[in-house]
Parts: sequence; C-alpha cells; structure tokens
Amino acid sequence: MKKIIFLFIPLIIFGQQKYSVPDWSKEAVWYQIFPERFRNGDTSNDPTIETLTGSWPHDEQKNWKVSPWTSDWYKLQPWEVDRKGFYYQAQLRRYGGDLQGIIDKLDYLQKLGVTSIYLNPIFESPSLHKYDAKMYHHVENNFGPDPEGDKIIWENEDPSSPSTWKWTSADKLFLKLIQESHKRNMKIIIDGVFNHCGMTFWAFEDVKKNGINSKFIDWFTIKKWDDPSTTKNEFEYEGWYGIKELPELKEVDGTLEKSIRGHIHQIVKRWMDPNNDGNPEDGIDGWRLDVAEMVPIKFWKEFRSWTREINPNSFLVGEVWWEDWKNNKMFDPTPWIKDGEVFDAVMNYRLTAPMLNYFNDNKSKITASKFVSEIEKIYSQFSADVLQAQMNTLESHDTDRLSSIVVNPDRWFDHDASVSQKKDYEVRKPNTEEIKKQKLIILFQMICVGSPTVYYGAETGMWGGDDPDERKPMLWKDLVYENEISHPFNIERQKDSVFVNEEFLQFYTKIISIRNNYEAIKTGSFKFIKWDDQKDILIVERKLNNEVLLIAFNNSNSEQNISLPASSYKNISSWIDLYDNKKFEIKNGNINIILDGKGWIILKSL
Repeated sequence: MKKIIFLFIPLIIFGQQKYSVPDWSKEAVWYQIFPERFRNGDTSNDPTIETLTGSWPHDEQKNWKVSPWTSDWYKLQPWEVDRKGFYYQAQLRRYGGDLQGIIDKLDYLQKLGVTSIYLNPIFESPSLHKYDAKMYHHVENNFGPDPEGDKIIWENEDPSSPSTWKWTSADKLFLKLIQESHKRNMKIIIDGVFNHCGMTFWAFEDVKKNGINSKFIDWFTIKKWDDPSTTKNEFEYEGWYGIKELPELKEVDGTLEKSIRGHIHQIVKRWMDPNNDGNPEDGIDGWRLDVAEMVPIKFWKEFRSWTREINPNSFLVGEVWWEDWKNNKMFDPTPWIKDGEVFDAVMNYRLTAPMLNYFNDNKSKITASKFVSEIEKIYSQFSADVLQAQMNTLESHDTDRLSSIVVNPDRWFDHDASVSQKKDYEVRKPNTEEIKKQKLIILFQMICVGSPTVYYGAETGMWGGDDPDERKPMLWKDLVYENEISHPFNIERQKDSVFVNEEFLQFYTKIISIRNNYEAIKTGSFKFIKWDDQKDILIVERKLNNEVLLIAFNNSNSEQNISLPASSYKNISSWIDLYDNKKFEIKNGNINIILDGKGWIILKSL
C-alpha cells in the first residue's frame, strides 16, 4: 500500500476523508485497566446489594457482600456457599475497584513506563464488566465518591436531552483522572460500546414501559410485544448473540439509526471536550470500540469524523477479532484500518497467535522460519505508520492470561482457555521454566513493530484462565493475599502463594524502559536478519539512522553459540547489552554471543 504522510489534518482524496495516525500512538506503551478489579481507593463507595439489579444472574440476593480483595480466588465466601457454584457466583462478585484507586496508582504506572491507558467500560451499568450500559453520559456512580448524590442528579435529567445533563461526582472524578494522566504525559482512552447497551438502558426502559408509543421504538429491533391479557411476558427483542442483557442498537440503511447516531455524537463531544471550549486537553484522547466488526463501517467513518473534528490527534482502535472462532479464523483487519478512513488500529491478536505457536507450543510448535514467514506476512499488508500504531495485545479481559497460557500450551489461541471450558486446564501459576518462555514472548512483543499492551497485573505475575479468571483483583505490595488452594470443581491442585513477583516486575520495567528510550525500537525499521530452525534461534534488527539494536532469541532449551557477522555494521566497533550493560567486542570479524536455553539479549551499537 502506498505510504501517505499527513500532518494530522483531514484531506479530501477521491471524495473520502483521510486521516493520519497520531504520532503519540506509534510510540505508546499501553496499560489496560479493568476498573472494578484494579484498586479500591475509596471503600465508602463500594457497591451494595441493590446495585446488582439488572445484571445476570437475576436471582434475588439476600446475604450478598463485597468480596475480600485478597481472598483465595476460587474459594466461596460464607454468603456464597449455598448458591450454585463458582461460575454462577463469580458474576455476582464485586471487589470495589474505583477511579480513586486508578488515580492513586498513576505514579506506579508512570514508573512502570506506561505512556497510555485504556480503560474498560466506565459508564453506569449494573454489571461488573460494564458492557451493558444504563447510560453513556454518566460514569458508574460506584466508581465515584458520592453514589447516592449521583442518583439524585440522574433523576432530575432527561437522558435524551443533553441540555439537561449535569456533572456527577463520578463524572468529575473521571475528569480529574484525565487531568492527572495528562499531567504525567499519559494519554487515556475509554471503551465505547455502541453495538449494544444494557437491559437497564434508559431508552430501552422507555420502550418496555411505553411499547409502540415510545419515542425510542426505532432504537431497537422488537420481535414481539407483550400481550397484557396474558400472565406470560411475550416481549422479545434482538440481543447481542441472543443475550437478553445486551439489547442491540438498531441498524438502518447500513448504519445505526439516525437518532441513535445523534445521541452517540453528543456522548463523543461530552467526553472528548467536557467544557465545550474547543480545546480537547480536558477530554479523553480516543476510544477503543467494542465488537467493532458488528457495527457498520459506514457508522465508524462518521464516528471518525466526529472525533477528529474535536481532537485531530485522537486515536481510534477497534476490536476486530474473530471472523470464525470455531474454525480459528481471525479477521483480516484491512477494511477497518486502510487509508485512515475508519480506525488507526485494531487490537492486534493476529500477531499473538504465531508468537504463541513459536515461543510457547510444544507439540504444535512452528519452526523459526515459519514464524518469520507469518510475521512478515502480517507486516507486508500495511505501511510503517499503520503498523506502528497497532495495539499488540498478548492477553486481555477476553482471554486467559499469558501466565496461564504458558502453563497450558498447544491450544488455539482463545480456545479451551479455562477450566470451565476444558476440565484438565491447569489453574496453577507458571513454574521457572514456563516463565522463561513467557519472557521470550513479552520481549518479542516489546521490540516488534506496534504498540505493546500490558493487561493490568501482567507485570506482577498474575495468572488466570478466561472470563472470569483473568479478572482477579490486582496484586499490590501493600496487601497480603491468601494462598490459592481452591478449585472450582474441587479437583486437587498445588498450593500457590499469591504476591507481587518482584523479579518479574523489574523485568517488565526494564524492558519497557529500553523500548521507551530507543527510537529505533519505537519507530525504526524492523528486519529478521537471522533464523535457524535446527538451533531454534532468531535475531531481529531494529534500526533508525545510526542507531542499531540487535535482539537475539534462543528458543531452544539448550545453550547456543551465536555468531553475527560484523561486516554488516562496518562503522561499529563494539556493542552493549542494554539489560545488564555487558560489552561485546568484535573478534575475528564477528560478534560472538552465548545464550542459555530460552535466553535472550538486547544489543546496542556503540
């Protein structure tokens, strides 16, 4: 594809608006936060039993309490024992994570090397995950300092009329989070869920109440109305994948219905320029767009124009993932990120799959040459600018954690990803040898083209299978955690101590620091310069002007001698290992390196 350079202004080319990828996104180190599980900074706003109403499961709760942050994950609490097992109970659990907790830990993120934050949904919702919004124009009241006061504000508004909207205490605290992030030169984006809403969404409630007389009847696809003459509720509507908790927003003429679009436009303006003064510095820096392939591209192009009109430097990343999950086929994201018409990036799970096939798998492991071929195939589709902005995601709120992936190799990515899906899935934390593999994967993520994403707690060594196990409460040094000894199906398991893995945290911090400090890694050229299927080694060159870095991976279990011809770098007399500062001199025209099994090195020219 032809590379076109822009200065962050829209151009009209063949009748279409084209936008450039913002520079900051090409150098980003992302940190994804699941707000309910990151940090409880204010226990006075913790959820109450009443806040569960409208969220699955819908059984009446009588003895419910906020779950202890440091408890054994699979252990049922006293008020849970008489219920229906762990996987029922997990959806009822709330741990009290909030916005104050995120603000309190911004310095921690800055020290880690994070430059950009992605928040899972923060809008008012009854669930723990917030993908079932009650409204888009207010932040979840239990994330803020005055939940009851916020309710009073809602009740005196017309949610369909922006002129009546006020700022709640939770909204204001979120604006403070934006301000504090920007003070630290961190960008912040939030989840936009515009394919569906929640069954408590204000417009959907109006439809249920007023039926065919509702002003919002065209917002949803109603299959059947309730017959008031019967005791049965016949009301039927289209839900995301048939899930009734997630009513789908209606599409008309290849886009979302007109009045829905108008409402979402108001939401975009509210959070991207809160004081409406034309200066977007007090607003979010972009959006992560949920199940983006299920919303028409025509709408996303309009959404793109709204966001760039407010903030020409804003960033859009789409969740464009599975085309055919059953057959392990991911979408080719080209239609969503070509030519700057729709998104700047996607969550780049396509890159994750070959990384796991090469570095992690045993029986189904691919060769070094196959790995090189797979990566180069992905890279060949897009310009350097577009590739640099892709959100390279190893794990998220929708997958098992990398620490559990290395314990459970030889699977299709995101398949058989928890003990609820595969009974012999191991729920333990990784051992020393498995952590070596994990570090190779992380290192490649940090030095390859694209913007690496750290899912909250990955840097502390957190482990867990797919939903809900990857959503455990964050590990913090100032808290003491129970050992994990329980199993959801009462299967015998090893005892795992739970604490911040200091050595792992330092590894993450150092690798991120190296990435942040060297332009060659952030925006330089990328080239595989050597690979060997027999020795199972791989060497990557990152280069920008006179700055050259060589990153070598020994993916075998045995020590390997690696010799690089120095003739390729005629003006360079010596190299330094950026991780431990060891120097390497050129001998007999070569750079000679010995790497332990599953070893690695990052060399920089001197």
